Amino acid sequence: MLDVRRMQVLRAVVTSGSVTAAAAHLGYTPSAVSQQVAALERQAGIPLLERVGRGVRPTAAGRLLADHAAVISRNVAEAETALADLRAGRTGRLAVRYFATAGAALVAPALAGLRRAHPDVRIDLRMTDPEDPLQEVEQGRADLALVIAPRTRPREDVELVHLLDDPYDAVLPAGHRLASRETIALVELADEQWVGSEPPGPCLEPVLEACAAAGFSPDFVVQSEDYPTAQGFVAAGLGIGLMPRMGLNPGFGSGTAAVAGARHPGVVVRPVRDPRPVRAVYAAVRKVSLGRPPVRALLEALRQGAEPTGAEPTGADPTGAQVPSA
Repeated sequence: MLDVRRMQVLRAVVTSGSVTAAAAHLGYTPSAVSQQVAALERQAGIPLLERVGRGVRPTAAGRLLADHAAVISRNVAEAETALADLRAGRTGRLAVRYFATAGAALVAPALAGLRRAHPDVRIDLRMTDPEDPLQEVEQGRADLALVIAPRTRPREDVELVHLLDDPYDAVLPAGHRLASRETIALVELADEQWVGSEPPGPCLEPVLEACAAAGFSPDFVVQSEDYPTAQGFVAAGLGIGLMPRMGLNPGFGSGTAAVAGARHPGVVVRPVRDPRPVRAVYAAVRKVSLGRPPVRALLEALRQGAEPTGAEPTGADPTGAQVPSA
């Protein structure tokens, strides 16, 4: 196998026209340059230089290897530039996974800011696998994924960063007997028929656990796995539901994440208590990716987007209407 370093020494001799000039350029002694060229000739099995007066000129083989050495030198320089750009976060690919409500509330504004700061970073954005949202991060196919508190601990090379706690509120038909309440004790919903809005998994578990703590199991008579449809069922009087605030109003976390909520006009939303179900939202990040500026910038944007704007207004309907006292 040809020695690349010796090829670069040969190139210096060919471009300068003499061993002495090449040695001065490289900071070597003429003897060291001659030894390097001689060793390369033995590897090549063919003469590379011939003497011409006080200088040298390349043979056909010498010219061939010198030309290839120039190409290698350019490729190395390009690789170093590309690596510096990647290291500085100017280029590269960032794979992000998210679940539906987090997409509107957190991911969209965070990525918009990231694109402005790192315009040449290519974003690979897809929804998580609901059965195994950590899978792509753990297998190295994604740099970051937004997940609800996972049921199993991630691998050691994945870090979980808590972003926010997303509380569930009661969603009632507009004329419901409890619609005028400021807050509703969860046990007061024990005898109601329920509209389900969550598939089995980490989003449904907080609801079931809170109801169990209140001493009952919800009677799901209608099932939907998206919040707008579930609200339509509630508005039609088919039952009541518990839905996460981020799903009802994606902009609840911060002004930077404020987007129009998907609130049905025929429902009333009220906080619940004793206990109040909450789902914890995390960013699962590959630890090796935390060294990349775009990943750090995205994580910081997600944190800022998840910051609450302030205390929850007592007695205020999230639609803006005032809630009468009970």
